[in-house]
Amino acid sequence: MNGDGFGSPPWGPADPVPDLDDTQAMPGLGSVPGPTRENDDGGTASDGEGPPDGEGPRDGEDRNGKRAGKRRRSFWRELPVLVVVALVLALVIKAFAIQAFFIPSGSMENTLEVNDRVLINKIVYHLRPIHRGDIIVFDGTGSWDFDSPPASSNIFSKALGELEGLVGVSQDSNIYIKRVIGLPGDHVVCCNAAGQITVNGVPLSESSYLYPGNKPSTQKFNITVPAGRLWVMGDHRLVSYDSRGHMGDPGGGTIPESAVLGRAFVIIWPPSRWGFLNIPATFEQPRLNASNAAGGSAAAGGSSAALEAALDNGTPVRPAGSPLPLALGFVGAVPVTWLQRRLRTRRRSRQPKP
Repeated sequence: MNGDGFGSPPWGPADPVPDLDDTQAMPGLGSVPGPTRENDDGGTASDGEGPPDGEGPRDGEDRNGKRAGKRRRSFWRELPVLVVVALVLALVIKAFAIQAFFIPSGSMENTLEVNDRVLINKIVYHLRPIHRGDIIVFDGTGSWDFDSPPASSNIFSKALGELEGLVGVSQDSNIYIKRVIGLPGDHVVCCNAAGQITVNGVPLSESSYLYPGNKPSTQKFNITVPAGRLWVMGDHRLVSYDSRGHMGDPGGGTIPESAVLGRAFVIIWPPSRWGFLNIPATFEQPRLNASNAAGGSAAAGGSSAALEAALDNGTPVRPAGSPLPLALGFVGAVPVTWLQRRLRTRRRSRQPKP
């Protein structure tokens, strides 16, 4: 016993606690972190083993680097697909929906001026018939242009022509733009006592679209439009080489409905000329749809020398470049490419991993 009445404890003095700096790593668990201490610069650091200052986890860096590399390679692999899909969609849009045309002559002034660009709607006549007053673009081959060489049947030549048409390089000398005056079965006459053109006996009031100072026509004609054909005229009547100038041709100057490519519905260039091409009110008269009992016959003998001298050379409309088909093609290509990528990723995720 000691002086306090208690004996010495039956055990020895407690073993000293080991310095934490001497801790060893436990297999499979890593080192035990030691106490933090203040650095010389005022910061804190652990005495445990860790990555050197300023370095992140190398494994993470590798993974992130691989992901970024894969994304870059994926983009460059998918870019050609995106371009091809966009071109295909643009060609489909140009062939079946919308196409731009350049106006090279004054035969439709002042409705359309030289250097105007217009868009034509190729779908509309699949949804409704052609109306009087429509401004149409049509192919004159076989009705106005009989000496033109036949179009090439080579599929590669056709594809090249379509691609050129997207940027407005190609031009077809047989494509025209005019206003529809008479439909199949209409009796079209020039002129009544007031100098007006009549359709089925109903006079047309054309002052809203005729070129200022022009008469409706200086050439007399009297024709019943054959089935499946159209009587068309320009708005600048003194210089327009239209149905009147082809009255000696088969069809009496009319064109087949099947030759119509589409309806011009908007001016897209220049910006100062932007606007829709609406049907003039005179063509909305209900009496125009009443058939004329008089019947009339197709005019023959061709146009007079005076009219030939007044008419221009019939410069046709030319296909023009427009960014719209390409823009719509790229808009449609983006979701298609995204869907294709999603399907490919999903298919890979379902594959068993090694």
